[in-house]
Amino acid sequence: MPSPLFSNLHHVCLVVSDIDAAQHYYESLGVGPWQPFPPLSAFDVSISAADFGTLTYRFADLDGVQLQLCEPGVGDTPQRAFLDERGPGVFHLGFSVPDVDAAEAAGADLGLDVLLRGRRPDRSGFTYFDTARAGITLQVRSVPVPATGA
Repeated sequence: MPSPLFSNLHHVCLVVSDIDAAQHYYESLGVGPWQPFPPLSAFDVSISAADFGTLTYRFADLDGVQLQLCEPGVGDTPQRAFLDERGPGVFHLGFSVPDVDAAEAAGADLGLDVLLRGRRPDRSGFTYFDTARAGITLQVRSVPVPATGA
């Protein structure tokens, strides 16, 4: 039986050494438009915030899935380690979940270790699981729930 943690694919993230060149290449293939990520400073992260802040992300919404580009800076991040060890490529698959804290706990119940986590004050955010030994990192993510007027 498939895990509900990894059933709703949201995005594929590619780590690249030059985000401008990668974006240009994908645009030449008709992939885009590209948008910058919202500020990463909104997240309380489990690694150095300064290192996390060296990551540059852009995304393109495609039919049914988002494509992300990530250029890691010189900081000590899993993305930088991936680029240094493997070169450019698919770093992670991101899956949408309604509650990222519950999803992280369910991952722990499956024996998954956390590679990196980030949370906003409302507890939305992301968790990367240390699954690269199987070929790719898996991530769960949730977004803020929009406020509704009463």
